[in-house]
Amino acid sequence: MPNGPLSLPARLCLLAWDTDPTRAAPVVRAGALADLARRGLLVDDDGIVTPRDLDSRTGDPALDGLLELVSESFPHDWRTWVTLHARHTLDAVREHLVAEGVLRAEKHRVLGVFPSVDHVLADTARADALREEARRILSGSAAADEVPATTAVALTLAAAAGLPLGGDDTPPTAVLSARASETSPAFAAVLGELRSALRDTAPTPSLSRGR
Repeated sequence: MPNGPLSLPARLCLLAWDTDPTRAAPVVRAGALADLARRGLLVDDDGIVTPRDLDSRTGDPALDGLLELVSESFPHDWRTWVTLHARHTLDAVREHLVAEGVLRAEKHRVLGVFPSVDHVLADTARADALREEARRILSGSAAADEVPATTAVALTLAAAAGLPLGGDDTPPTAVLSARASETSPAFAAVLGELRSALRDTAPTPSLSRGR
């Protein structure tokens, strides 16, 4: 997938671009949790999301913000963290994408008084390439077992969240899930929890679009 150095939550933010923030936030948060779990910075402790090292950082503001939030909060399981304050992670990912030139922040005032920010795609080619590659893989046009593991994780979560990418829970998605879980049995269990949470919490497709 031609995504350059984008993190998992950043990829999912772009894949979910045309969806309501209430729908995008959980899948972006799930991507951040998966990213940190794959790096070994978040581990499963009898079902509880636990930082391996309180001083570890990735250099990615959104991921490090989530590490700090988990470290300073009451213990929760993976499913809870998919939705708990998930908008914070979405906002942090958007800010990072603005800094990278992928998005553009346009400031304005609601009713001429309240400051607000709209995010606009600045690098539409990258977003289009991500979505086109997703459609190609999920349609079965690409061999799922040849998809990079990180891409497989992103598409597995996107499919679980019901993002409209042109694929569904068919054999290609099942193979992608297996490919995404190859990192370790422990990560496979985490990914299963994240997928279940997204399936349980994804809003219906009838929600209006918005950012």
